[in-house]
Amino acid sequence: MSRILGGQDIIAIGPDGSGKTTTYILSVLSGLKFNVPDAPKVLILAPDQECVQAIVDQFYLISKNKDLSIIGLRAGGSMEQEIEKLVDGVEIVVSTPNRARAVYLKLGLNLNLIHTIIIDDAEEVIKNGMITPVKELVQSAKKCQHLVFSTVEHEKLHQMIDGFMVSPALIEVEELAAEKLNVNDMFLYQVPNFTTKINLLNSLMLDNEVFDKVIIFVNSKLTAQKLGKSLHRKYNDEIVIFNPLFFEDKSISDIELFKQEDAHRILIVANEGTEVLDLSGIPYIFHFEIPENNDTLIQRIIKSNTEEQLSFTFATDLELPEIKKMEHTVGQKMEVLDLPEKLSIYSAKKGNTSLIDDDNDGTRGAAFHQKKESNSKTYNYGAGKKAKMTMKKKKG
Repeated sequence: MSRILGGQDIIAIGPDGSGKTTTYILSVLSGLKFNVPDAPKVLILAPDQECVQAIVDQFYLISKNKDLSIIGLRAGGSMEQEIEKLVDGVEIVVSTPNRARAVYLKLGLNLNLIHTIIIDDAEEVIKNGMITPVKELVQSAKKCQHLVFSTVEHEKLHQMIDGFMVSPALIEVEELAAEKLNVNDMFLYQVPNFTTKINLLNSLMLDNEVFDKVIIFVNSKLTAQKLGKSLHRKYNDEIVIFNPLFFEDKSISDIELFKQEDAHRILIVANEGTEVLDLSGIPYIFHFEIPENNDTLIQRIIKSNTEEQLSFTFATDLELPEIKKMEHTVGQKMEVLDLPEKLSIYSAKKGNTSLIDDDNDGTRGAAFHQKKESNSKTYNYGAGKKAKMTMKKKKG
């Protein structure tokens, strides 16, 4: 709070419910002079209409002032009434970036007197594809304080804010559940995009001595079909799809048959339309995509018997918020693994792939931001070696 009141730019990282919104509301209220408003002094950007309304309601709840000079812009519809209110004078404007930009271009939003711009739920703003309007609004405002609140810090966040943040203070709140759930060993690969996920999976599956029985979860049957065709041809005889979308795909409808059949090494399962499966006896579980329901992921990693099972998750920057929520629930963090040195990283800009160890020019993609010193390691084990070491340690 003291840094905010001191006018410093802030990047605040913390889980939902950690008090981020309350903190900036208190700072905004303490800075208001409650004079007759002319042009807005504070612009708050939120990812959707629901968040906009929740922020406005929270302002009224905390201030207990029904005459508070604040407006929440609708995400769509006519702008005329909103522009009239803005012209009459409002101190605090809460809006989605798209709506604020649209009203600004209609000359209805005066940014000349803005002294604070706040981006709430920044990770969701990015996920909703509103990076460009955020940048345009900030550039249109004169010199002011910038406060950015997010559940996760990643490269896409920095791509959005680094151009306008001035010597920001990074404040992180790590909150995990007080009670740790008994879960299997969890490992996380951070990757920039879907294609690189496929490249990574192909790279890992080359080690058939370690990954001798694997289940790979995706979200849809269409993705399951696409992934099955995208894996190396050498795996064709080893891959089966659980209740596939198309009859011509090599399929299986009973997980027990997969466990018993030695020729079947890789089972691809779509979360879509699939009931809870008995995963006992499967040493390696891969989440190629983050399930839409976080409870689905948690249910699969909870240790249900004495057998050792390792869980690997692939996540892009946009999926990291769901990982944070899961970690908060189970009371433990996933161990982040380094990507293989020779992994081909797909670049949408270039339309091709590059080797990770050749990519030192800052274009590795969204997930490749510099590690914090506290998280950096002096070793680099591949997933196969890590799996061997973990299993060996568990078995004593």
